[in-house]
Amino acid sequence: MTSLHFACEKGHTAIVALLLAHPGIDVNPRNTYGHTSMMRACWYERTSCVRLLLRDSRVRVNQGDSGGALPLHFIARYGKCELVWLWVASGREMDLGKPEEGKGDAMAMAKKQGKTEVVALLERFQENPVKTRHQARLRIGWYDEAAAEMFALVVFVSDGLLTGKAAQVKPGARRTRFFLIATQLPLELQMVLCNRVVGSAKEIISGKDSEVAFRCLARRI
Repeated sequence: MTSLHFACEKGHTAIVALLLAHPGIDVNPRNTYGHTSMMRACWYERTSCVRLLLRDSRVRVNQGDSGGALPLHFIARYGKCELVWLWVASGREMDLGKPEEGKGDAMAMAKKQGKTEVVALLERFQENPVKTRHQARLRIGWYDEAAAEMFALVVFVSDGLLTGKAAQVKPGARRTRFFLIATQLPLELQMVLCNRVVGSAKEIISGKDSEVAFRCLARRI
């Protein structure tokens, strides 16, 4: 068992986040049973830890154990429907297994165990993945989190343009880069960016004149 195994099993979200942030960590370790950290988090229904693992592209979320069991087998067998919602919302691939391989198909396992809610959700996803993913993201607040991250990114980018990178890039190139970034953002985020640049959002000009406004702001960089 690694530190990541223990943190996922016990639901220590902050520790999982710190471990995943370490550049040299192995995010797909196996314990003596062949279980990955993802499998332990699913087994103990540590929703917040599963969410972090799903968001990390390095994590092989569908990696099975030495006996052929997959993370979604654990979820389906024990009827952990909230984890299914979370998985669907993440956009990561869902490996349910195959009837003739290993532990078989997770859908059949859920039906056998009488986990009707899990079965219904998996069937809905198979019939209409786009609609079901949208519903899942509304359910878990995925869009709110994405918006918050976007705002944080705007602050990070604008601060970078105004400080360290400003000394390394020629003025003309800085203006072009700033303009390209700014005009691709929704109006609300343009206002945040203006506030970071000039200390006030009052200089934002909405509609067709926004391009002119940002060209003016770019000259200050």
